[in-house]
Amino acid sequence: MASNFEKFQKRRVITSYFSVVLSVFLVLFLLGALGLFVINSKRISDNFKEDIVMTVFFKTEANDSIIKAFDAELKTAKFAKDFEYVSKEKAARDHQKVLGEDFMQFLGVNPLQNSFDVHLKAEYVTRESFAKIENRLRKNEMVADVVYDKQLLTLVNDNVKQISMWILIISGIFAFISVVLINSSMRLSIYSNRFIIKTMQLVGATKSFIRKPFIMRSIYLGLIGAVMAVIALIGVLFYIQTNYPNLDILKDVVLTSLVLLGVLVLGALIPWISTFFATQRFLNLRTDDLY
Repeated sequence: MASNFEKFQKRRVITSYFSVVLSVFLVLFLLGALGLFVINSKRISDNFKEDIVMTVFFKTEANDSIIKAFDAELKTAKFAKDFEYVSKEKAARDHQKVLGEDFMQFLGVNPLQNSFDVHLKAEYVTRESFAKIENRLRKNEMVADVVYDKQLLTLVNDNVKQISMWILIISGIFAFISVVLINSSMRLSIYSNRFIIKTMQLVGATKSFIRKPFIMRSIYLGLIGAVMAVIALIGVLFYIQTNYPNLDILKDVVLTSLVLLGVLVLGALIPWISTFFATQRFLNLRTDDLY
């Protein structure tokens, strides 16, 4: 009978430890993921901005020397991140792939124009900058037209600031929730040992002596959960880097390392503080109040 009770107690302790580690892991993983998103949010938004294409079409009479001169101009232009020359023959082949048929058979000629697809640097992706660059390019007499998605540009400029603000708000909410959840898990763990705490106090043990094993255990469990969260976050980082290399999410090694280090520190700090106040609460209770 005693052995069955001991097994039950052992299973209950293991379950309690597992629930603490799991709660710490989940909360710190979400908090760490949000932290990594925050430090990379500018790069992600810049990457999205730099995907907006400005297409510069040239008149039919523009010869190779004019095309080469414009190519050289773009290479020295401060606003150009990268660009690609698209000949009218290549444009025709691309249209054929999209349409699934050779439209030139019906027309007899290629009506498309030589063009450059230009990606601007993120700091130039504003309505004002696009308008200035468009006016500058149109001064070239051989430029037939300059085309870009004005509606998309407006949406990007209007929404990036709002998204950044909401990210900061959500980060604050997650930080608060993480502290509350980990604190609750630690308090429940201490609650199950409240009679042991009071018994030790009744036989003359000091408060610091009673608190020490509980604090050490909570820090140990918190660090296990934090290490698991760090390993999971590193796995997510390498997955994103492998599948979405354009984001270059591992570029800022220092800030990324600080976020992962912060997860480890929180994994030890929050359980320590929570356990300290939880044990203090039961140490200050009368014996009758434990029931």
